[in-house]
Amino acid sequence: MRLWSGTTASGLATWALPFVLGLAVLHGAITAVDLGALLAARTVGFLAAVPVAGVLADRHSRRGVVLWSGLAGAVALPVTALALDRSTPLTALACAVAGAGQGACRPAFQALAAEVVDEAHRQRANAALSLAVRVTALAGPSLTTLAALVLGDRALLLCVGLLWLVAALVPGGGARADGGGTVPRGRPTRTGLLEEFAEGVREARRHPWFLAGLAALTAVIATGYSATGVALPLVSRDEYGSGAVLAGATTAYTAGALLGALLIARRRPRTQGWAALAGLAAYGFAPLSLMTHVHPIAVMTAYALAGLGIEWFNVPWFTATQREVAPDKLARVSSLDFLFSYGLAPAGLALIAPAIDTFGTGRVLAACAAVCFAAPALAALVPGTRHFSGRATRPSSSGPPTGSPT
Repeated sequence: MRLWSGTTASGLATWALPFVLGLAVLHGAITAVDLGALLAARTVGFLAAVPVAGVLADRHSRRGVVLWSGLAGAVALPVTALALDRSTPLTALACAVAGAGQGACRPAFQALAAEVVDEAHRQRANAALSLAVRVTALAGPSLTTLAALVLGDRALLLCVGLLWLVAALVPGGGARADGGGTVPRGRPTRTGLLEEFAEGVREARRHPWFLAGLAALTAVIATGYSATGVALPLVSRDEYGSGAVLAGATTAYTAGALLGALLIARRRPRTQGWAALAGLAAYGFAPLSLMTHVHPIAVMTAYALAGLGIEWFNVPWFTATQREVAPDKLARVSSLDFLFSYGLAPAGLALIAPAIDTFGTGRVLAACAAVCFAAPALAALVPGTRHFSGRATRPSSSGPPTGSPT
């Protein structure tokens, strides 16, 4: 419960910062140009911290990395509040530090979960963590908007800082018998950060299923997520004449993800890897639904399927990584996961708008849908992806499949 509470607080804080900064634009505290600069600084901090944190979390205590990353966010947010409309460079620096805290906690939390939760219960634990993130994403905007009427932008930023303080202080430490995450006695002096990160890359290369799944996930996020972030608002405005479709599709996506997390917490498909990749491919229905003027219900249904599918992928993916990767390299491999899958998402967002201007909305959406369907299908051809495992048979630790006589 302490790990769940800390992870939930960090997820809520990560989501809340850009939303609160967006409210600051509406209230006139900063301009849209300032917002772009602040979000860019946050992204740079995130990308810079992820690989370093992966090395440190394997070299030292995962709990310690969670502590310091949370404290970084807790300190950065009050600075952001104080400098918000006074100094854009100082605000950008504070946002970069907050982004670094967000990036650093991701691989550390992922590895810490493997220490705290025994293998037989990790899939349900990962589903519970995903469920918490989706609930906050669903309820957060309305609650934050209501709070903004009473507290104001600076007070909201201080509240986000308190969330980071919770993320830093609440989680308990893990304890693994193999001693992973600490420096074993008698081991030769460690090499630099770059060489240790390269060790994590070599560990990832030992698992072809991981590389294939990561490539598919990166492709889907870079195209499907970009279509959601850029094309959906445009289509909602131009084709349907209001923001109702945008709001409905976003809500349906989160509701589908909630349902997906609930389902995957209880089910164990026989071919879990292939089932997960099929769920990932369901994201293709989102850009597909935007290509023609269909009924708004069809768009919302497509986004609900995309949300359900992404959780049907995420939970087995995290669980398999925790199971298959060497414990003393888990944080580095997890940092590689976050670095590519979510780190490259801004590139897709930056490219899709010029692509729409050049080739047209329909062609770009068709290409995005094709990538979302094709990338997981190609990944499924790689050895080991059937069960997300390098073993010849289905891992027994994942539990019996639903309906099994076991």
